[in-house]
Amino acid sequence: MSATISPADASAKLLDVQAVAGMLGCSQRHIYRLSDAGRMPAPVRLGWLVRWSKSAIEEWIAASCPSVRNLKGAGR
Repeated sequence: MSATISPADASAKLLDVQAVAGMLGCSQRHIYRLSDAGRMPAPVRLGWLVRWSKSAIEEWIAASCPSVRNLKGAGR
């Protein structure tokens, strides 16, 4: 038996910019700025759509929103 993900389940795991902005209490434009600067988890691009993993955003928020760019470059 193969596991299938319904469209409702998949959409619940991916957040649009409006949902991410709501979670952070900031503007949608600020989310794009954070993303472009590498200061938050990278989005998933589905054609023209830009979505963020709900679990990645929740983990990032739980870690006090550290700059992702600094975490990646910490080993250099």
